[in-house]
Amino acid sequence: MNLAEMLTYADIEMLSKIAAHYECNCNAHSKKELIQSILNKMGNRSFIQEHVDQMGIEDLRFLNTLLFDKRSRLSLEELLASAGQAKFAEGQKQEGSVRDMIARFRQRGWLFNGSTPDTRYLFGVPDDLKSRFRSAIEQQLQEQIETVQEPEVYREEQEQAQEDLYLLLHYVQRHEVPLNAEGVMHKRSQSQLMEKFHVSEPLVSRAGWRFGYGRRFKDYPDRLALLYDYACHRGYLREKSHELVLTDLGNRIVEEEAKEPLLDLIRFWLRLYKSPIPNLLSLIYWISHGSENWCSAASVFSPVQRFIKPYYYDTAESIFQERIVKMMLHLGMMKVGEDPRQGPVIRMTRAGRTIVNNLVAGTAGLHELKAADIRNLRV
Repeated sequence: MNLAEMLTYADIEMLSKIAAHYECNCNAHSKKELIQSILNKMGNRSFIQEHVDQMGIEDLRFLNTLLFDKRSRLSLEELLASAGQAKFAEGQKQEGSVRDMIARFRQRGWLFNGSTPDTRYLFGVPDDLKSRFRSAIEQQLQEQIETVQEPEVYREEQEQAQEDLYLLLHYVQRHEVPLNAEGVMHKRSQSQLMEKFHVSEPLVSRAGWRFGYGRRFKDYPDRLALLYDYACHRGYLREKSHELVLTDLGNRIVEEEAKEPLLDLIRFWLRLYKSPIPNLLSLIYWISHGSENWCSAASVFSPVQRFIKPYYYDTAESIFQERIVKMMLHLGMMKVGEDPRQGPVIRMTRAGRTIVNNLVAGTAGLHELKAADIRNLRV
């Protein structure tokens, strides 16, 4: 539902509050005049951009959460939770201030409750305002991007995650893979896997803390942990007593030499990392739109970091570099290189941009995006 429709369904008291906030000069007793005045004020081309540019950081984070929430209506409890996520500093989640944030959005005409008995206590942002807010935030982003020439050498992993997932299953089928008392593959098995994989990673040492990014993240390198967790989630691998074995389904995958759909791996990554990075979908959207051409990674991080909440041992910068950009590289969504003056540089692949846009728009487009289509986008 767009802004004009939501204003039509709003009661005159709500309309009067919005009109008063924007100092609209109209008859406060005429619903028609109130709606027209509000639409004239909010329809101004510079209106949204000016408000985004002046918005406080917590309001902006709350808005960002709402823009990428696929639910058309949210309960008050869900709104409170979303607003609470905008307060990064410890001890700032006082209910009063969170409720004040919601009240500000309602007073500005950005958030409306439903008009029927079933939707009266449910809230939503007008669809056309969502689109305009995204455009305004993207404008801020683009102003800070520093583009560079294509580097002479860069990394692009394309479909190597799918191929290495198959190699993991193939290895377990052909070898006895013992597990230690904690259910972890011995270092020897991990090293042998790394020799077979297209992308090798240093093994995890016992120094330091590792948690939050999947069931076996603490035990295996980042990329292997993702592939391993995915294989267990799909029912291809099973930890049986002190041995890692293939299931019947896993054996069939190996015998048929079937490669897992890239989209399924990406969706799993998003679900797996959503707990430590609740707004991950919005972050990959902004990163995607900031790096349509080769650009400095630091210039993308600069405007995006305000939306990244540190997670225990992970700073905003390490989340950007290690948990998002690196994993987008591993999943064939990103190219990564080095510029002599700008340092690390990045660029989305065409497939990556298409996937991100479809993920944000909804799942319908993804069902139509076949593996062959993705391969054709590898530019």
